[in-house]
Amino acid sequence: MYIIKDIILTLVQYGELNQTALVSFCGLNLKKHKSILTELEANGLIQNEERSMGKRIITIYKPTPKGIEFCKTILDPYETLFPRKKKNSDKEI
Repeated sequence: MYIIKDIILTLVQYGELNQTALVSFCGLNLKKHKSILTELEANGLIQNEERSMGKRIITIYKPTPKGIEFCKTILDPYETLFPRKKKNSDKEI
């Protein structure tokens, strides 16, 4: 749930991001989390667009109005009830 929220909020914050920047800003691994991006797109929460940059094709992701609404109505209340665990800074290694 938190990964989905982070993806949508990051896209809302920046408007649109290429795939590399999106996974980097969210702290994700593309190989592990590509399926989440695909599922978000299939459900209409984000959209992607391929753009040519010379010989390369860049994938750009954008939030959809449905994704923004989902974040506000479902994910925000979920995080209020079940906040992310905070790292204990007093913990010794």
